[in-house]
Amino acid sequence: MIKNNNIPSLSIIVPMLNEEENMPALLQHLLAWKRKGCEVLLVDGGSDDQSAALADAIGFTVLTTKRGRAFQMNAGAKVAKADVFLFLHADTQLPENADDIVLRALRSKKNCWGRFDVNIRGAKDMLKVVAWFMNYRSRLTGIATGDQAIFVRRESFEKAGGFPEQALMEDIELSACLKKQSPPYCVKQKVSTSGRRWETYGIWRTICLMWRLRLFYWFGMPAEKLAELYR
Repeated sequence: MIKNNNIPSLSIIVPMLNEEENMPALLQHLLAWKRKGCEVLLVDGGSDDQSAALADAIGFTVLTTKRGRAFQMNAGAKVAKADVFLFLHADTQLPENADDIVLRALRSKKNCWGRFDVNIRGAKDMLKVVAWFMNYRSRLTGIATGDQAIFVRRESFEKAGGFPEQALMEDIELSACLKKQSPPYCVKQKVSTSGRRWETYGIWRTICLMWRLRLFYWFGMPAEKLAELYR
């Protein structure tokens, strides 16, 4: 995983905000990738709990920037050392050998970016159906969401202008820009993401909200207004 010149082959960039409850599981997961030689950057958006302190205490690199996933992920990309970035949500876990999978996926000139299929953790069987439709829709449209652990070559990320620094839908916009450079490499192995929002607010209610937000966005509603609805 480490190049001969001690520059990592993969930088994993994790935006976080008030994740103290989730930090033990997150840090344990990230330690495995750090030990394999991946660069791991946690980017805090101004947490008012102990998230940043917990990560710093066990030796992770923690950056602090303004709140907002787009701002945070761009800040991580600016200091990342590798030529390949992987953007990982704090409640999402990568499959085994994800580093090798990503580097193999981007080895040829055919694809400059990609994403994983997703599995949604939770007690309700309906979450499996939701995940299936997310994966299927992504394959049809070539658009990825942040839950799918988007990965991209540095050069292509910079050419796309990074994540648009808006309050919501930054992953949709980045996908659209990257599609102009190449189709995404769709990895069949699944990342595992938390279903806590789905279970807390109700699966059907959340599905309806997500589709409403997408529809409003395509009709031109500003991302800041969408973010207010999302909360």
